[in-house]
Amino acid sequence: MKTLMQSVVLAAGLFASGIALAGEPAAPWNAKDGVAVRGYDVTAYFTESRAVRGLEQFEYQWMGVKWRFASKQNRDTFAAAPDMYAPQFGGYCSWAVGHNYTADADPEAWRIVDGKLYLNYNRPVQKRWDEDRAKWIEDGRRNWPGLHK
Repeated sequence: MKTLMQSVVLAAGLFASGIALAGEPAAPWNAKDGVAVRGYDVTAYFTESRAVRGLEQFEYQWMGVKWRFASKQNRDTFAAAPDMYAPQFGGYCSWAVGHNYTADADPEAWRIVDGKLYLNYNRPVQKRWDEDRAKWIEDGRRNWPGLHK
């Protein structure tokens, strides 16, 4: 019962934050003001094992959004293989996509699993996602095609 109540509280909090429920297609990329991952350098998650803010001077256009990087080298690395570094599920919260809706993601709440980058709404949500991430990744892969335009 406690787990059900926690899920209801979590869902209510996400709903209040402006999520998109199934049936309301989200943009293919979670990109506020046209900038993916709130301007964080997606290459740095892999090369530095940490979240690093990108700089406007090292911006790259891909898939209709701007991606920012901390260095020219990181930008060029991304440009050579963007699918390798871009976050899964369009950069939306992996927990939400696993539950068949989209929600914003915090670039500081991230994991690399099997060579893929996953973001979550915040660290408490990420902790819940980590409890059974294989299931949520599998569910997310199944749900994602129906959630975005």
